[in-house]
Amino acid sequence: MPLTQAAGHAPLRLGPEPCLPDRPEDGGFAPWPGLQGWSPTPAIRASLALHAASLCAFLAAPEWWRTILAILGSNHALLTCGMWPRSTMLGPNLSRLPVPAGCDPGPIALTFDDGPDPRITPRLLDLLDRYEAKASFFVIGREAVRHPQLLREMVARGHSVENHTYAHPLGFGCWTPWAMQREIQRAQDTITAICGQRPLFFRPPAGIRSPLLDPVLAVTELRLATWTRRGYDTVSDQPERVLRRLLHRLAPGDILLLHDRPTRHRSMLEEVVPRLLAHARGYGHQVVSLRHAPLPPDAAARPGAPACPAPAAYASRSGGDCRADSGNARRRPPRERGSAPGSAG
Repeated sequence: MPLTQAAGHAPLRLGPEPCLPDRPEDGGFAPWPGLQGWSPTPAIRASLALHAASLCAFLAAPEWWRTILAILGSNHALLTCGMWPRSTMLGPNLSRLPVPAGCDPGPIALTFDDGPDPRITPRLLDLLDRYEAKASFFVIGREAVRHPQLLREMVARGHSVENHTYAHPLGFGCWTPWAMQREIQRAQDTITAICGQRPLFFRPPAGIRSPLLDPVLAVTELRLATWTRRGYDTVSDQPERVLRRLLHRLAPGDILLLHDRPTRHRSMLEEVVPRLLAHARGYGHQVVSLRHAPLPPDAAARPGAPACPAPAAYASRSGGDCRADSGNARRRPPRERGSAPGSAG
């Protein structure tokens, strides 16, 4: 399917294909620059201290190795709880946008994973243009190499392109830090070379976060971003159920997740995205990309990231000013006739 061009956009000059980075060798790495910017969470600090104490205990009393091993196993089992996509146990995690006090309604962020795809992305970009909405595309580096013009079109239309690894390995959460860095950096270099926009955010495959990921993100100057709610559009064949999951208790600051690739239902995005964007517009929410959203201080500290508080552009379209109604940040007006029910899908 040929790439469509929205009205008002000049034809995009693609030019020669960029020189993409080669896969790094699997050899050793020099000491990581930028690691001094990593601040371990209390859970990680406690785990490191426990490992050090266990080593000392083993050296002092090797016959206690079974007890020491059991203690370390319990520690690792506890850390797996932090691998849940929305957890902050293992490090900072942007799963919601901050909503400045007094701003109701506030922005919501729309994100798409696993693209680009020539069967889906052009139609999706046109839908976003129609509703004057922006989104963040967490792209797979390998797919970006296959369809570089789609990444350039995303940027040309004001969306952000973010890092979703190079090959989308499902076992990514079990990799070593050096292997994760190679995978992330290869995608980072590839995306930057293609569209000229360096990703600021990273989302691991399936959202599964390794206990060893945070120092890697510090080195690659990326910010972990997950989601507030997702539609499960890749496993459901019912657009109504996907839409209900996204709209149920939708609130300012929510980060929504869909996928930029074919799903079980052939017209899933065409049925879900327009109704989702119309609902957001009806309630006064501006749909933004993560790159242009107000971010908390720990995210704003990353190079190139926007800072809090939210600019005036995130105020309600109708009033132009923030309304002093922060106590109703999660209040929803009565459901309009014909809109999706508010029950969970």
